[in-house]
Amino acid sequence: MEAIVAQNLTKKFDSFTAVDGLSLEVHEGEVFGLLGPNGAGKTTTIRMLACIISPTSGTAQIHGRDITKDPAAVRAMVGVQTESPSLYERLTALENLEFFARAYGMGDPARIQPRIRELLEFFDLWERRGDRVAVFSKGMKQKLAIARAIIHDPPVLFLDEPTSGLDPEASKLIRDLILKLSRTERRTILISTHRLEDAERICSRVGIILRGELKVTGTPEELRRRVAGEAKVVIRVLGAAPELAGSINGIPGVSRVEAGSGELVVSTGDPALTTPDIVRRIVEMGGQILSVRPFLPSLEEAYLSIVEGMRG
Repeated sequence: MEAIVAQNLTKKFDSFTAVDGLSLEVHEGEVFGLLGPNGAGKTTTIRMLACIISPTSGTAQIHGRDITKDPAAVRAMVGVQTESPSLYERLTALENLEFFARAYGMGDPARIQPRIRELLEFFDLWERRGDRVAVFSKGMKQKLAIARAIIHDPPVLFLDEPTSGLDPEASKLIRDLILKLSRTERRTILISTHRLEDAERICSRVGIILRGELKVTGTPEELRRRVAGEAKVVIRVLGAAPELAGSINGIPGVSRVEAGSGELVVSTGDPALTTPDIVRRIVEMGGQILSVRPFLPSLEEAYLSIVEGMRG
């Protein structure tokens, strides 16, 4: 089932087109990443889908509710965390969530308090519930901002640059929380990010936006394979890699062998056909094989290659 369906979504600001005819489907329960440089249209797309701004043309549905015809129903089904946490820093963590719970119409204290405790414990903030947000680290503020976004338990969550400005430890913590929200609660999550390592680790599918247009979508592996070119196999060995490389070069189907420190990178048109012959030759030459794996570029390398090709 599709949780988000966008059709020809367009947003213009005077003569500038921020999003141009974007069509997209996001499956229920998946983490989908919008990738693109600053100014590509990622944030504008999220703001339209969350009914913060209206599209110039086109439309979208969130669990079947149309963003242009029924925005109030859509707002009740989505949570939004902007790049800036936008919390009330003079209030405590508990007071922030109480305020936003009432703003979402959760007026019954018997409903609000258990939900707040559940979220603060989930995000490991319960022991700091009485502290003013002003003294929180940026990572803690991001966690509280995400808790605020799902206080009303929406099935769809939009996260705009959720790890921006965080140190590696805090970034990993946020990534782990996003995966937990998706896997344990089956919540659909759409994130925008320019941090490719985040997308590679947590997104089941990604889309690349350039100049307001959604250019390509697929799994991270599909995008990596798209730019991989000729198949390569990476073999870690104990033994003299340069000598082994010279021997492997003569195997039919092998076009190139690169020898590094304890590693061979073999280019071949058909890895399934040639890998057994390569392994056999290494063993015959007295080499000890530690591992064999296919080589693929990183998502960052794939992204840069795709974007460069589109700009060219």
